[in-house]
Amino acid sequence: MNRDEQVFAFERLEVWQSARKLVRRIYAKTRTFPWEEHFGLRLQVRRAVVSVASNIAEGTSRRSANDKVRFIEIAYGSLMEVYCQLKIAFDLKMVTDDDFSELRPEIFLIANKLSALKRTYAGKPSR
Repeated sequence: MNRDEQVFAFERLEVWQSARKLVRRIYAKTRTFPWEEHFGLRLQVRRAVVSVASNIAEGTSRRSANDKVRFIEIAYGSLMEVYCQLKIAFDLKMVTDDDFSELRPEIFLIANKLSALKRTYAGKPSR
């Protein structure tokens, strides 16, 4: 992205950038899932991880602090869904120990950033 280009506020957020990175990582990893999971766990985890980034973007566009907080909470819930689905994929041997060990810290980092963002919005009056 060119520095002179206009960007939306959410594009500057580290948490949104981290969520986009996680989307790319999850999509790459789920390419190796068995074909029978094409419309099962593979699709579910992909939808959940996209939901994280999407809800951050949508939430930051809302006017009221309550709406902002609600969408950040939804993003957090989707992130926990991603974590759960990865754990299940690990249990089913679709994700290796190394893969899970690499993705887990990213998920925790995004969770912490979402919690901080939520606290920020919860402390602000509506604009």
